[in-house]
Amino acid sequence: MRIRPHEEPVRQVRPHPDDLPWSRPPEPTDVDPAVLGALLRRHGWQRRGGAAGRYGRWTPPGPGGGSTSLLVPESRAFPDSDDLLGEALDALARSDSAAAREVLISLAVPSDEIRWWRDTPSGPVGAAPWTADEQLRGAARQMLLAAALATRARAGYHGARHRRPAAALLEHVLVGPAAEGGGSLTAFVPVDPGRPLAVRLHQALYATREAIDYRRATGGMDAFDGAVEAGVSRELTEALTLLVRGTEGARIAVAWAPGAGVPDGCAASAEPVEFSPGDLPALREAAARYLREEPSVPVRVTGAVVRMRRSGPRGEGTVRLRVLAGAEVPHVRVTLDEEDYRIAGHAHLVGLPVRVHGRLERRGGFRRLTGASGVVPVQVDEAERDRLMKALQENLDFFEEACGEGEPGAYGDTD
Repeated sequence: MRIRPHEEPVRQVRPHPDDLPWSRPPEPTDVDPAVLGALLRRHGWQRRGGAAGRYGRWTPPGPGGGSTSLLVPESRAFPDSDDLLGEALDALARSDSAAAREVLISLAVPSDEIRWWRDTPSGPVGAAPWTADEQLRGAARQMLLAAALATRARAGYHGARHRRPAAALLEHVLVGPAAEGGGSLTAFVPVDPGRPLAVRLHQALYATREAIDYRRATGGMDAFDGAVEAGVSRELTEALTLLVRGTEGARIAVAWAPGAGVPDGCAASAEPVEFSPGDLPALREAAARYLREEPSVPVRVTGAVVRMRRSGPRGEGTVRLRVLAGAEVPHVRVTLDEEDYRIAGHAHLVGLPVRVHGRLERRGGFRRLTGASGVVPVQVDEAERDRLMKALQENLDFFEEACGEGEPGAYGDTD
């Protein structure tokens, strides 16, 4: 049995699903009638009369929608507005339609909505291949990740840079209920903290569309270079390629949260951005161009040595560092000459990180440092040093087997 030290922080427990804000209907007092009306209209509900200036009668989309209806007040100016809102929210909660559940999600967590459509050839009685849904979800996630990366930095190719904070931003995104017939997917991006992601994706999609049209009209790829400032990257063009491949066309639309207003520089309402199989050659060419043109980056990295390897007891060797500062990647590999390799090994054995100069190479996703020099140990506070020493002690058997004749050298590398 492992006994937890008193000073070790207790691991945070995930909240119970029933405690999450989107798992329960919002309270009538927290709902703006104008926002509810805007969301109903967005998700296909039809207004069919009602007392002018007092309330509207809304019916759900699809056949048979006229059999049920909601009475939604236009404002809180009348004493029965809370009662009407409560009845409308209860009716939405009891409904089994995707349109009702999407409205409730946006009310519970004010969100910008991103929707993808794929026009795929259907099989018997409208069936679709199992892989089609996986391809849609995979492309959507890659697209959101590309937008999250673009909120951290503008680059034609991000590689491994900024991956951790970008992935953390996606943890707040919700997936909407599946629509009847498939072929579409909705993501709800909470305004706080996800609006920059939605804005960047909105601008990057339009910049990509314009760059493709320019490529078709002139044969030049220059527009893709300027589109980087709008958030276009290799990661985004690859996501679009995955979305469009195997379809007759695909569309993406971004709709802003009604209660949060329209962000600066964005249109209040816009048509979905469309892509077709004819765009695939330009997207693939842009992806290759971004990878080829993104330069390596001079850096001074501070990192903890976690792996060491060389073919013999002497000569140069390869070191893997867990980056503590100086680069936006979690780990880098670096080849060191014999003296720098010895310094890195000694620093590792006494629980100290090292600092090294070099260039973060784009090949391999900015995970390799080339031209490394000037390896020096770095003093750290006691807490960090104790943590590094603890990691060494937990792997003591591995290190004893890997070290030979007093040389802190050839540590095995399992990567």
